[in-house]
Amino acid sequence: MLTLDLTNAPRWHDLATGVRVQLRPLTTALMVATRSDPAVEAVPEEASDEERAVAFAKALARRAVLAWEGIGDAEGKPIDPSPGAIDALLDVWPIFEAFQLTYVSKGLLLEQEKNASALSPTGPSAGASDTAKPARKPARTARRG
Repeated sequence: MLTLDLTNAPRWHDLATGVRVQLRPLTTALMVATRSDPAVEAVPEEASDEERAVAFAKALARRAVLAWEGIGDAEGKPIDPSPGAIDALLDVWPIFEAFQLTYVSKGLLLEQEKNASALSPTGPSAGASDTAKPARKPARTARRG
């Protein structure tokens, strides 16, 4: 069963020990806005899937991050989220992976829930059962009129 959170409140997500971010809910509006983000649209057609994923994740994070804790500048002083700081944060591989797993993949769970449905008996589903008996002999070619 699909459960809806009607509060639509921001949530804190732990990305690493001592590092957490407060993120907007992953809504359709947020995903659509991210898809049309200039940085995402500027990714060249010949770019790899990995390059596209990084551009999309950064654009999504720039829209979703509201606050954070445990993130500082080179001197260790806490800094506030900014587009450049968010991009730099996602350049840290373990943070990028945690963001993808704790935030982005949660939004994709609905896609996985669809996979629990029965396979379509009218489509090319591998697990569909046959509903008609095999033909005894090939059909004749239709006459031309």
